[in-house]
Amino acid sequence: MLNIRPATLADADIIVKIAHQTWWPTYRSILSTEQITYMLDAMYVSDKVAHQIDEGEQTYILLEEEGTPVAFASYGLRNDDENVIKLHKLYCHPTTQGKGYGRKLVDAVVEATRQAGIKTLDLNVNRNNKAKDFYQKLGFTLLRDEDIPIGPYWMNDHVMRKEL
Repeated sequence: MLNIRPATLADADIIVKIAHQTWWPTYRSILSTEQITYMLDAMYVSDKVAHQIDEGEQTYILLEEEGTPVAFASYGLRNDDENVIKLHKLYCHPTTQGKGYGRKLVDAVVEATRQAGIKTLDLNVNRNNKAKDFYQKLGFTLLRDEDIPIGPYWMNDHVMRKEL
């Protein structure tokens, strides 16, 4: 049985665990070991995730399979445009990929976006990440490319958009 629910502060460790289990197989052929380690340490530590949840900076949702969290997404208003929701994160444990869980999480974010009265959903995806094809199948189109500095590294991303 599948269930999608809002994440709470108590879920921060679970989110971090899923991220760490997912990042290595997703990015090891795209990014260096040093960059993956740096990014995980910068973005996926329990205190930071808990702060984002507690302060409402991002809304996290968890997808549970038979009561076990196996995937998550986070979203929130774009910092530079309050008429756009940004899908910040979407990660499914590698053992669950191909089961449609990513689509279910995107659908939940689309529904939350509509309920907020917003008609535009954006996301960033690494230019070399095969997830770009997944997002295109869900109706996202390429808006622009952007390079984002994170510490001594760069995230070379596509910005993709879905009009609802």
